Amino acid sequence: MYNLISEFIDYIQIEKGLSENTALAYRRDVCDFVEYCGIEDINLITRLHISTYILNLKERQIKQSSISRKISAIKSFFKWACANNYANNNPISTIEQAKLPKHLPKVLSINEINTLINNNMSVTQKVIFELLYSCGLRVSELCDLKINNINLKSCNIICRGKGDKERIIPFGEYAKTCITEYLEHRKLLLNEDNSQKFLYTDDKRPYNRQDVYRFIHETGKIIGKDISPHTLRHTFATHLLENGADLRVVQELLGHSNVSTTQFYTHVSKKHLKNIYFNIVK
Repeated sequence: MYNLISEFIDYIQIEKGLSENTALAYRRDVCDFVEYCGIEDINLITRLHISTYILNLKERQIKQSSISRKISAIKSFFKWACANNYANNNPISTIEQAKLPKHLPKVLSINEINTLINNNMSVTQKVIFELLYSCGLRVSELCDLKINNINLKSCNIICRGKGDKERIIPFGEYAKTCITEYLEHRKLLLNEDNSQKFLYTDDKRPYNRQDVYRFIHETGKIIGKDISPHTLRHTFATHLLENGADLRVVQELLGHSNVSTTQFYTHVSKKHLKNIYFNIVK
């Protein structure tokens, strides 16, 4: 069974172009299910195994969003197995996902962003914060950034996002200053090292996702908020729409394949405008 899972993971990475992080999540979720079943032959897995597995997840008080993600991964696995004649039937095809309530993402105000930017950050921290906010990068995109992805002359970043899709993101003068200062710091830090990786810690280690999450989480405490790198991406999109940016342009900048995903931010923007209105008329 595990050989099948490995082949499936190769398929979603090579054929479907999913990122390494997404592929690892799929592997984790499918392996968790297979270990629970304790069955080696995929054709012996029934709908009852899946139903009891989902019940077990609920009894363990796993969040509904995590359960939905696991079901989605298992569905993809069985769909692939059936299409390639590894499985005779698809026992999960009739299992319905519970609809998740839509929660509006956390968004910071312009004043909160300014408070954080003007905090006493190192040049490395400043460039991390600025690229997450002013370019709307995903944390994995930031950590994967290479020196030759950044063009200081034309003020843009070439970014590879989900599905290995390439997009060009412009940046402003403040971001240019942050990048320039960081590159000077990086040159002194790495000396003659010719590495193309953009972000390094002060102990000469490439930045990883956990490093960035930790820094942003700690920074949020300054304004008393629990924030993540994705909070800055949400804020980037919302501030653009609030200032009149076209929805399709924001879609391109975020790297969304479907405009309906970007449309979600219009609800955030409307909520923000309502809050401003009711604060004024109190």
